Amino acid sequence: MRIPNRKVPKQATNLSIDRDLLNEAREAGVNLSAVLEEALRVKVAAARRDKWKRENAEAIAEYNELVSEHGVFSDGERTF
Repeated sequence: MRIPNRKVPKQATNLSIDRDLLNEAREAGVNLSAVLEEALRVKVAAARRDKWKRENAEAIAEYNELVSEHGVFSDGERTF
């Protein structure tokens, strides 16, 4: 996961949030900006992984087929 760069300027934005949930979060002292940033990091990382998997699906399938047919280099070296 990317470590936040504190030197990057913040961008103000408007969001629509469930009013009751927002009130509870404020009462609980939840830092909304920090929560949103962390949630966005998680979602962006997942989206990047999914994109990489889609873009490389053909190569991964070909590699898996090759391993199924011929094994891997370390097959004769492993002791487990």
